[in-house]
Amino acid sequence: MAGKKKNKKKKSSWLANRGHGERAEVEVTPGEVVHASDKSFKKLVLTSPEPVLVDFWATWCGPCKQVGPVVEELAKDYAGRARMVKVDVDKNPKISEKYGIRSIPTLMLFKDGDLLQTLVGAQSKRDLNDAVARAVG
Repeated sequence: MAGKKKNKKKKSSWLANRGHGERAEVEVTPGEVVHASDKSFKKLVLTSPEPVLVDFWATWCGPCKQVGPVVEELAKDYAGRARMVKVDVDKNPKISEKYGIRSIPTLMLFKDGDLLQTLVGAQSKRDLNDAVARAVG
């Protein structure tokens, strides 16, 4: 049927404050990477009920392109136990500045709103898996 949108069932979602009184739904589907912004970072990362691996990246970054598929694999491997979030540093300068991102890719692991670990540069799947596994417990 032309013009009909396919309904995608949401596994988990909530409203994230977008500032200036606006509210927007942020969909979080276990097993998928979530893209955060300056405005949604707190809700998606700092108040997450599960550990979160944040990939600070940019479209022009070669090593970021190597890490991206690894982060996507980890999202599937840890579905429902940990969250994988990507932040484009070019589009989200406030959160990138807040966390002192000077080199990309930079991956930060959070649990209960606390920064547990920072990894700078392209990382192997094994190293990222080990970090997330420690946070998951």
